[in-house]
Amino acid sequence: MAPSTYTVERTLTIQAPAPEVYPHIADFRRWIDWSPWEGMDPDMTREYSGAESGPGAVYSWSGNRKAGRGRMEITGAQEPTHVTIDLRFEKPFRSSSETVFLLEPDGPGTKVTWRMTGPSTVMTKVMGLFTSMDSMIGPDFEKGLERLRGVAESPD
Repeated sequence: MAPSTYTVERTLTIQAPAPEVYPHIADFRRWIDWSPWEGMDPDMTREYSGAESGPGAVYSWSGNRKAGRGRMEITGAQEPTHVTIDLRFEKPFRSSSETVFLLEPDGPGTKVTWRMTGPSTVMTKVMGLFTSMDSMIGPDFEKGLERLRGVAESPD
């Protein structure tokens, strides 16, 4: 029997203090610089609403089949240690999950953990017959964390 939830998690140390990393995560407008999904659809539309950053900030997108359509809202944040996001996809299929970024001191740098947890829907269970959510999304998290490192470690 398939589990009722799935979790995908990746961690990377960035050689920058958490107060320099945090704004890149807490402000959706900055995601364009590091998100692993940027570039999937050059014609993708983006809409930002709510707070500028932190709790209440909302980002919606709509793109081709690969990019899909969805919405993210920051539901909790504690600068500079964590950001919690409610993620909802409408296309290519409906799903919802909670995404959390944890930032912890690691020597002179910051250990960033990106975790997504969601319910195992009929669709994810069917996909699980062929592949896992971890193998589908994990490489994207790795790519995103590497890009985040590049942005956060670059001098302004």
